[in-house]
Amino acid sequence: MIAFRSLAARLTLYVVIAQVVGYIATHVSIHILSAYGIMPGAAEYWNDLAFPKIHSLTAASVARAPDGSLRLDPTPELRAYIERTPTLRVAVFDPATTSALPGSSPDLASLITSKDRMKPLSLSYRIQGEPGTDLKGASVLANTPYGRLQIATYGYVSSWSDFPYWMYRAGLGDVKYHLFEILAVAIIGWAALRRGLAPLDSLVRQAELIDLVSLDRRLSLPGAPSEIRPLVSSMNDALKRLDEDAKRQRRFLANAAHELRTPVAILTERLNHPKETGFVNNLKRDARRIGAIVEQLLASARLQGRQDIPITVDLAEVARSAIDDHALLAVKNGRQLAVELEREHIVVAGDRRALESIIGNLVDNALRAEPEGGTVLVRVGADATVEVIDHGEGVAESDREQIFEPFWRKSETAPGTGLGLAIAKEIMDAHSGRIWVEETPGGGATFKLRFAVK
Repeated sequence: MIAFRSLAARLTLYVVIAQVVGYIATHVSIHILSAYGIMPGAAEYWNDLAFPKIHSLTAASVARAPDGSLRLDPTPELRAYIERTPTLRVAVFDPATTSALPGSSPDLASLITSKDRMKPLSLSYRIQGEPGTDLKGASVLANTPYGRLQIATYGYVSSWSDFPYWMYRAGLGDVKYHLFEILAVAIIGWAALRRGLAPLDSLVRQAELIDLVSLDRRLSLPGAPSEIRPLVSSMNDALKRLDEDAKRQRRFLANAAHELRTPVAILTERLNHPKETGFVNNLKRDARRIGAIVEQLLASARLQGRQDIPITVDLAEVARSAIDDHALLAVKNGRQLAVELEREHIVVAGDRRALESIIGNLVDNALRAEPEGGTVLVRVGADATVEVIDHGEGVAESDREQIFEPFWRKSETAPGTGLGLAIAKEIMDAHSGRIWVEETPGGGATFKLRFAVK
């Protein structure tokens, strides 16, 4: 089948095919049902199966006599058919003279010429008073080896052997007489489908106007056909999600750039005064601050849209690694670090570098909050939970949801960028996990992570 790109063309072709197949199937079904007496007047329709073959055999039996005149000289096949069907009579007429050719059935020729006992049935007829109420005949102008002659038959009786020839001549052959009808259906169908698909063109034009800057636009749902409204609605929902993600990313990147500008400016200023006291230590602190921001951003970006997060992370190992990385910093600031593991190995689904970033950030925050001489505890539970516990001022209950918003800080004088916890939440969301904060018994903050167990 031709691969049409146009939906209207394809649907029109399907309509035309359905029309042709329906026409043939209807005629075939009528005659098959007639054969079993299911339809009223069954035998009458059933006997029509023999009509094409009888007329073809009769046309082939027209011959020219030695004197040049035409006569009906039945071929062996027609003669066998007549012997097999005693009621069958055939006659051939010259349309110019309306006289029957020699060899025609005398009584049939006489009846057709006189028409006294004929009861017309469209192109067919029935002879009144004849035995067999289901018998009928037909008179048609047909092509013969000697020109177009009028062929009349009567009393033909069908058998299953007539079915293939009828399918060829009357079933498939008659389709050509309906070509104008098929063409009209195709043209009207094409025009109707094009008009019916016009709302799709409107939706296409609307979609062409949507880009990254105009994701707030939506496709018009009221004008869409009911069959594609679910699709249009789904596309609008997808555009809404994309719009929200794009706004979130733009806001995140703009704020990240803003936050990075300050430490970079400070670092630049320090470089202009290399002889100041504590120059090297200050540079290291500035570099560590910038590195922390960049590492957090990279961890978040690496997980954006990922569906194949590796399932190879040992939470216990990640926690020990975070303790080792921050041990020297804790000692220099007069704090201590401790780790509690309920099991030696606790495997979860996760990206190792992203989880190291989360736990490292929580440990860093806890060390800032922990009073001098205190101990920050990292506890890893067998149920795939991680707790980072400090004994500082804690987090007010009214702030416990806001602290995970990007760049939220309780005051402008508070240290940090406000990115760490927001990125931690994004990473946990990507891991289908959860992060929240509770109060440490006796005072302080306990940040908790919960993962899916492998």
